[in-house]
Amino acid sequence: MSKKEDSSRPSSEISADISKMRRSYGEAGLGELHADPFAFFRSWLTAAHENPLVVEANAMVLSTVDSSGQPWSRSVLLKGLSEGQSPAFQFYSNYGSAKAEQLAHEPRASLLFPWYPLERQVIITGTVTQVSREESAAYFHSRPWTSQIGAWASAQSTVLDSPDTLQEKWREMSERYPTEVPLPDHWGGFALTASTIEFWQGRHSRLHDRARYARVNNSSNEWEITRLYP
Repeated sequence: MSKKEDSSRPSSEISADISKMRRSYGEAGLGELHADPFAFFRSWLTAAHENPLVVEANAMVLSTVDSSGQPWSRSVLLKGLSEGQSPAFQFYSNYGSAKAEQLAHEPRASLLFPWYPLERQVIITGTVTQVSREESAAYFHSRPWTSQIGAWASAQSTVLDSPDTLQEKWREMSERYPTEVPLPDHWGGFALTASTIEFWQGRHSRLHDRARYARVNNSSNEWEITRLYP
């Protein structure tokens, strides 16, 4: 079918096609639940990373809310896990970006790891803070030189008149910092301290397996574990 013919199909027909999109899930459930949700998460992250069908196992959807109450979501990469008294999920970004401005207004956010080939997902909610400059610098200088230059070249989330402008800015920064690249003041890390972590495993007949870990209080690493209807 040509593109022209395909685009002329009635919307009702396309909707009908979408409504029939479904698949059957496997038999696996969550099994015996870990007492520690971070150990549970690490085991699932490892399984996703080792599965060749999963592209970027550390990719996650970060959802934030702006000052008008409008939610926004985007994909970012998990770049660190800090455990102990206040376990947290770390990611990095431009501090002038839309996500950073939204987190400054409302630090509560959520993360979603959608590991479709494994029929699994993990949803995490919590409060986001900036990591130390020392920690940001350590990660920044572990990145490829090209990525470090990119952090200087991009005024993330601001209006770009042309892709050529960004390319020229990248060239300018690459000439300014041909070897060592300093950490920009406008770039660094965030850490989401988890208050809830929910694990979901797809199962046959839509009898999916769900379990939620909720932190008992902010000053401890004790978790209340609850199974949920799918």
